[in-house]
Amino acid sequence: MLQFTSVGQDYPEKRAAGERAGDFDEISRAFEVAKAEEQSSRCSQCGVPYCSTHCPLHNHIPDWLRLTAEGRLREAYELSNATSTMPEICGRICPQDRLCEGNCVIEFSGHGAVTIGSVEKYITDTAWEEGWVEPLTPGPAKGQSIAVIGAGPAGLTVADLMRARGYDVHVYDRHDRMGGLLMYGIPGFKLEKPIVERRVQRLKDGGVVFHESFEVGRDATMEDLRARHDAIVICTGVYKPRAIRAPGVGAAGVVESLDYLTASNKKGFGDTVPLYEDGTLNALGKHVVVVGGGDTAMDCVRTAIRQGAASVKCLYRRDRTNMPGSQREVKNAEEEGVEFVWLAAPEAFHDADGSVSGVQVTKMRLGEPDASGRRAPEIEPGAEYRLEADLVIKALGFDPEELPKLFDAPDLTVTRWGTLRVDHKTMMTSMDGVFAAGDIVRGASLVVWAVRDGRDVSDRMHAWLKAKASAEVVAA
Repeated sequence: MLQFTSVGQDYPEKRAAGERAGDFDEISRAFEVAKAEEQSSRCSQCGVPYCSTHCPLHNHIPDWLRLTAEGRLREAYELSNATSTMPEICGRICPQDRLCEGNCVIEFSGHGAVTIGSVEKYITDTAWEEGWVEPLTPGPAKGQSIAVIGAGPAGLTVADLMRARGYDVHVYDRHDRMGGLLMYGIPGFKLEKPIVERRVQRLKDGGVVFHESFEVGRDATMEDLRARHDAIVICTGVYKPRAIRAPGVGAAGVVESLDYLTASNKKGFGDTVPLYEDGTLNALGKHVVVVGGGDTAMDCVRTAIRQGAASVKCLYRRDRTNMPGSQREVKNAEEEGVEFVWLAAPEAFHDADGSVSGVQVTKMRLGEPDASGRRAPEIEPGAEYRLEADLVIKALGFDPEELPKLFDAPDLTVTRWGTLRVDHKTMMTSMDGVFAAGDIVRGASLVVWAVRDGRDVSDRMHAWLKAKASAEVVAA
């Protein structure tokens, strides 16, 4: 440390592509102690740690790398855990190549970034194995309760931090298992489900009350919940799939990405999944085309490989350099047999007797940069062709559901994008005592940002609830 590194970059060994494509287990083996210490020692301990500043949680990355290199693993875990409620999850699914590792100083010098995510995962997995992860111990009882709507990363973070402060915490979620997209949207080869389940169990053991299969608007109105609780925080995420407008899009076999991934994960739990059993959401023996270039598209193509698809192609309208998904995921997918078709967009879906039989594809080219700074895709006239397909998965991203209507809460106001409108100083919505955090405010984003938002809204709610309690004492 504190000098130019002479140790080469080394990630945990990946299982062979042929082996890992046959199951839903995580693809990388764990670091050994010596290797974790060696890779941590590559950190240059630079004066301005760009890795930390580009981490949404501002994790103390150089500090816990130093502690790991020195063999002080428990201290490294405690420091990692100080800023993140789920470091072993972020270590697995964060796009480190776009965040901490992508901004590592030695990466800039051409020596390859410190393998931050792998070390973070190793530290916390070791902490669980060694019993260093302390139970959730509630603070002195506040005599106030909060409702958390949505049990994804933002909601679980709020539940953790607010219960530790002594509040009664009730979490309401539409699914039969807690975790949101961590449980049903992300495949096991990126995040094995016992990793999520043990986090949820820690919250249950600490007194957080979970209400599964509970839909606000069906099982209770917002007014019902406001009457039961002193404050509410909405952490539902965004689940409404973006549409493709093209002939044949309604044919059988053209499915939504989240429906497909949820069915696969439920099957992995051993649930009965009729649409999987009848082949609707099962890629076995099929020619699969996935439309999209984000992380969800990567999850879909790699799931299809594991289900035994005859072929898997991914269509993306820009090129490899301009795709939003992780480059590491693209590499993993290519190793497993996925074919990427760059600069291509669906023009129509061929419908044979009500079922999709192919995709009419038009070639694209990159024009001038658009408002986001990315080069806008343009149709290349006369360059069309057909791809065989009997399962097409749409993975174009997600928009917010109409929560005011869904929750029977017309007083909730939304932005022009459909996200909940909040006062960004207080993180409160247009309804008094009702807060919001995560993707339902910022739009579809990363898990690490949801954790950050959950942390921030916990601070705002705590301040508001203290003020409310003081005002009630004065009034009495």
